Amino acid sequence: MEKIKVIIADDSDFVRDGMRIILSVDEEFEVLGCAENGKKAIELAKKTPPDVFLMDIQMPEMDGIEATKYIVEHELGKVLILTTFDDDALVQQALKCGAKGYLIKNHTPEHLKQMIKSVYHGTAVVEENFLEHLTSAQQEQKPFCEEGYTAREMDIIRAVADGLSNKEIAAKLYLSEGTVKNYITTILAKEGLSHRTALAVYYLTGRKG
Repeated sequence: MEKIKVIIADDSDFVRDGMRIILSVDEEFEVLGCAENGKKAIELAKKTPPDVFLMDIQMPEMDGIEATKYIVEHELGKVLILTTFDDDALVQQALKCGAKGYLIKNHTPEHLKQMIKSVYHGTAVVEENFLEHLTSAQQEQKPFCEEGYTAREMDIIRAVADGLSNKEIAAKLYLSEGTVKNYITTILAKEGLSHRTALAVYYLTGRKG
């Protein structure tokens, strides 16, 4: 029987080790490696491509959204997002970038295995309880306020929300990467936000923090 090859990407040692142990003792799975961020997960995949990535969203250096976009574009494997109830807007971004589903971290071992199998066999997976939470959050959300922004700044904000890198934004809008970086720095300062992921969440949900 051919094993399902998996790479685990999460910045928590506890989560990585727990999933590795769960999957390693099951003869249906083979864990190719573990990574603490998206960049290292991609490096592992370039050496030995997995069937499925278990991908956390919020990680240092390269987060799960940027990593998912790269993985899908370069056909390195299928992505199953690991999430918490606070990640709803980020999950939407990851799905837009090509992730095949999402898994809440407080899963049982058998549920984890079943979700991986579903993604491996081509079925997109959705956590029912998470979907209910996402729907509820969408009903409560307020629209992002565009007042005070120029048309160019809004172009930048939308591109960030779409998961584009500075280089991709620069190419799309015919700007230099330095100019894009300056725009993003200015926008973050206006909103009192610390990073681009927070900006994407604010634009998509109207929520800060």
